[in-house]
Amino acid sequence: MMPAFCPSDVPPGEKAVYAALQSDTTTDSWIVLHSLGIADHVRQVEGEVDFVVIVPDAGILVIEVKSHQTIDRREDGSWKLGNDAPTFRGPFQQASEAMHSLRGYLKKRGVDLRSVPILSAVWFTSVRARTMLPPNPEWHNWQILDSEDLKSAPRAVLRTLAAGTKHLDDKVKYFSYGGVGPDTDVAARIASLLRPKFELVVVAGDRRRARESQLVTFIEEQYRALDAVAENRAVLFSGPAGSGKTFLAMESARREVAIGRRGRLLCFNRFLGKRLTNDMADLDGLIVGTFHQELLRLAGLDRVPEHPSPAFWMDELTERATEALIDGGDALVSDFLVVDEVQDIAAESYLDVLDLMVSGGLKEGRLLFFGDFERQAIFENENEDGRGRLRSRAPYMMSHKLTQNCRNLPRIGYQVNLLSHLHPGYQEFRRLDDGVDPVFVKYRTKQEQSSLLAAAIRSLREEGYDLDEIIVLSPKRDGSVAEITTDRWLRQVLKPADGLPARPGQLQYSTIHAFKGLEASAVVVTDLDRSAAADNFDSLLYVGLTRATDRLVAFIESGTFRKAFGGAT
Repeated sequence: MMPAFCPSDVPPGEKAVYAALQSDTTTDSWIVLHSLGIADHVRQVEGEVDFVVIVPDAGILVIEVKSHQTIDRREDGSWKLGNDAPTFRGPFQQASEAMHSLRGYLKKRGVDLRSVPILSAVWFTSVRARTMLPPNPEWHNWQILDSEDLKSAPRAVLRTLAAGTKHLDDKVKYFSYGGVGPDTDVAARIASLLRPKFELVVVAGDRRRARESQLVTFIEEQYRALDAVAENRAVLFSGPAGSGKTFLAMESARREVAIGRRGRLLCFNRFLGKRLTNDMADLDGLIVGTFHQELLRLAGLDRVPEHPSPAFWMDELTERATEALIDGGDALVSDFLVVDEVQDIAAESYLDVLDLMVSGGLKEGRLLFFGDFERQAIFENENEDGRGRLRSRAPYMMSHKLTQNCRNLPRIGYQVNLLSHLHPGYQEFRRLDDGVDPVFVKYRTKQEQSSLLAAAIRSLREEGYDLDEIIVLSPKRDGSVAEITTDRWLRQVLKPADGLPARPGQLQYSTIHAFKGLEASAVVVTDLDRSAAADNFDSLLYVGLTRATDRLVAFIESGTFRKAFGGAT
């Protein structure tokens, strides 16, 4: 079933059909798409079909569901369904148009449908329509399913497909000669072509293309990840930067809330926490923010003490939050726990608190964790075995690896492989290459970078990027080029990032640490000097470079440049 849950706000008939198909074990090999959007509809600007049922070796059934308690086909040809206004476009016509729209879409994409029955039907879930509706030349009797069919939904679908295939055999010579499709491979391909049409997400921030928000579909790998969420109680998703972990974390939380559960969506990074809180604000029953914000809330602290020590975060705050969770009982315990950037929260004291936050604890709770244990652990516990500690606390947690890069253009990803010494590195990319290479600029002194930065920003603007589409990143917490530049124009437009999208005309800058988990259309990374950096330079470089979706400019100190590119000058 896709999606893996039935939204609570759909009509009762759709819920009934969804439940009837989902609960029957004979449908294990079937693929059922619910609420499939149709962008290229044969009649309307856009449309939707309630269910598309793909049955290997039997056919495809497009179903329009009607939940109404009364059905009235009037003398003038109009339909009156329940309390809805009369309409001349009846349910059978709706189903037929959706079917022809999907057939056309699949044929355009090269799917061989010569022996694949694609049929339409209407399911009246509240009435016995098969006996109520008189024969009519506008539809076939086999296209009617009703309330009685809910008792054995798979049998009703197969009955309809069989009758429809016989009708096609009568009309199309040799239609089913040699067998009826789709086979399992073709069924999977059809699902992969149709499925991205029902679930779209607007990427945070405007994409480069035509300066309009671009719709990006889930890739097959991400759907398998969501299937893993539905089929397993606890899952650890691991993958490199750009593999869609944060996006999947958000979608997983939405699905948990949609089926009536209460929970938490937590991350480590403050800016990412702001973005998640802003994007998920419409969901009731979900606490969203950083892990430390949640500790402060549980501890009853309105603000952080001035100049807090590491011991405050690791010991004092966790102890106070632990006491609050113990004293608060079930009222503070979540039904589920989604954690992004879990590699930065995998310390023992932090895991002690997480264990109390979710029903069943880390051992038996509903856990959906997302992390990059290779290079994105750039904070204090980077050298510790965070993955091992998670496994010891959650022994039944399944692992699911994400491998495909959904964020960066391929040329950016390949340079990340080289400079960050990733093994095996990015192998597959969701996005098509546009032929523009990342730009790596050598510098000798810090002062040189100011003019280089101004030139890089102007070049990006000439290419068509607005200032609010660009971010300037540095591994330096103090004294970065963006912070101390003397360029008059840069000083007017530069603004410290706060985790929220920049306003028009603003050019944001940030540390790499703070911007982890976020992305921008164009990224300029400055101050890349291995000799002046901390031990985790490769990790910082990796995080910084992978923030760029479309354009990347990096200023690298000459010695670092030579080492990175094998002695190049």
